[in-house]
Amino acid sequence: MGVLSAAGIPAALAEVAAVVEEALDVLLPLPDGRERRLVEAMRYATLGGGKRLRGFLVMEVAGLFGVARASAARVAASVEMLHAYSLVHDDLPCMDDDDLRRGQPSTHRQFDEATAILAGDALQTRAFELLAGPDTHSDPLARCELVAALGLAAGARGMVGGQMIDMATEGEALDPDEVTRLQALKTGRLIQYSAEAGAILGRAPPPLRAHIAAYGRDLGAAFQIADDVLDAVGTTAGIGKTAGKDQAAGKATVVALLGVERARAQAAMLAEQAAQHLLAFDARAGRLRALAEYVVSRGH
Repeated sequence: MGVLSAAGIPAALAEVAAVVEEALDVLLPLPDGRERRLVEAMRYATLGGGKRLRGFLVMEVAGLFGVARASAARVAASVEMLHAYSLVHDDLPCMDDDDLRRGQPSTHRQFDEATAILAGDALQTRAFELLAGPDTHSDPLARCELVAALGLAAGARGMVGGQMIDMATEGEALDPDEVTRLQALKTGRLIQYSAEAGAILGRAPPPLRAHIAAYGRDLGAAFQIADDVLDAVGTTAGIGKTAGKDQAAGKATVVALLGVERARAQAAMLAEQAAQHLLAFDARAGRLRALAEYVVSRGH
């Protein structure tokens, strides 16, 4: 049945994170040559931190469709590498300029800016390399679909496009539709992909894949609003990165538009909407439903 309440999700996340962490460790071996410092930075950025929400989504959805755990872990590791690359570049002085990530010095502070940029580049390419490998899936079409879907989610029409909008609109007053689109691109698309990847691995029929995609879309939106609430009301020690940066930078967020309490209500509505997309899976999707409740409870 799985965990059926938000209270059980931290343990479930930790259980899956251990599997994903082991896969990452194996898939990012340290070389002996002069490029070793690069891989050390890649490992620093990727290993030993974070809740592995995206990896959890891959593993949990893949489990709904009977996918082998080793195959799902490989795809989960891939999306965590892609996510880690985005955080490394996001923290750079030329972008969000943050010295802390997951309670530790950001990669460019631990190493240097040039190494951090190269580590991000290499994590991104390694993510796609893993998806294309035969160990990911025996069907080449499934591997191609994973590569194409991640490219769409991560590129100019997804995460990177959202980052560009975020930087270009600092200090501007955006309307609710513009903020929703910005966040859907910057954060939501990769979370949606993580859910869809499990369905692609399982060769899910189109109607079920559509339900999973809709779940991922609404979960991503709820997650980002909860993250904005945490930035507004949390402490630097509590959230593991510099608190209050969104407001200080004049960033467009749902919290800035609606205030904390209305933003929390919006996140809760989206989480409930996400859970409704899972009705076709009955009790088997209990942990995914609980995850939706959990991501918005973080903002309280």
